[in-house]
Amino acid sequence: MDLGDIVYQKDHGVAKITINRPEVYNAFRARTVDEMTWAFRDAWDDNRIGVVVLTGAGDKAFCAGGDQKQRSGEGYDKSGGLGGGIGLEVETLHGVIRDIPKPVIAAVNGYAIGGGNVLQVLCDLSIASERAKFGQSGPKVGSYDAGFGTAYLSRIVGEKKAREIWYLCDQYTAEEAKEMGLVNKVVPHEQLQEEVDRWCRKILEKSPTALKMLKYSFNADSATIAGISQIAMGSLAMFYHTEEALEGRNAFVEKRPPDFSKFRK
Repeated sequence: MDLGDIVYQKDHGVAKITINRPEVYNAFRARTVDEMTWAFRDAWDDNRIGVVVLTGAGDKAFCAGGDQKQRSGEGYDKSGGLGGGIGLEVETLHGVIRDIPKPVIAAVNGYAIGGGNVLQVLCDLSIASERAKFGQSGPKVGSYDAGFGTAYLSRIVGEKKAREIWYLCDQYTAEEAKEMGLVNKVVPHEQLQEEVDRWCRKILEKSPTALKMLKYSFNADSATIAGISQIAMGSLAMFYHTEEALEGRNAFVEKRPPDFSKFRK
């Protein structure tokens, strides 16, 4: 595959996927999602790979979610609606991160916001730079993730905290994220790659079959969320056609506060 939005590397049993759009805080568009999905599947098929690392280019962001400047009432690539979904194959990407029979580590080097936070939530393990920030933004921009981004998040941080994260759309420091169980470890920014490498080496020392079966067992407990996610993505495709959703998107692009008050009348 001709890669442009990500950098994909393999080295000594580790596959590293780097979202390479630092100019937009590594926000993803349709092409980015397709390339990430391809890379995860390639790592899945390569028996030499024992662990996958997902990160973002630069020092500012892991991933800021969907690129709002690419979004319209038809979705992210004008193929939205009942026929084409939202124009992002995020449900497929989420599935492959969960289903790949190898541990996936999120190396969170900066902002993990919106769909970017959902990605790191879905990874098996998350190691964060002390500079990292976490949070959701959907209700601020006329969007939401009512699948793994909510139901699985609540398994990790508890339902009260998950509701707070989504309803308020606040941002949380790396230490706050660790305290709520959102990440496994926080390290100084300059030590992030070193720590991720150390965890990768430890994983590569373990039985690949044992790790595969453990991952399947962990996933089984939350497998029903996949069905919820399908319903959520279908409803989101319809929601993107509404004035309410477009108000959130337009406010973001125009760098002004959204005005949702008229939709409460």
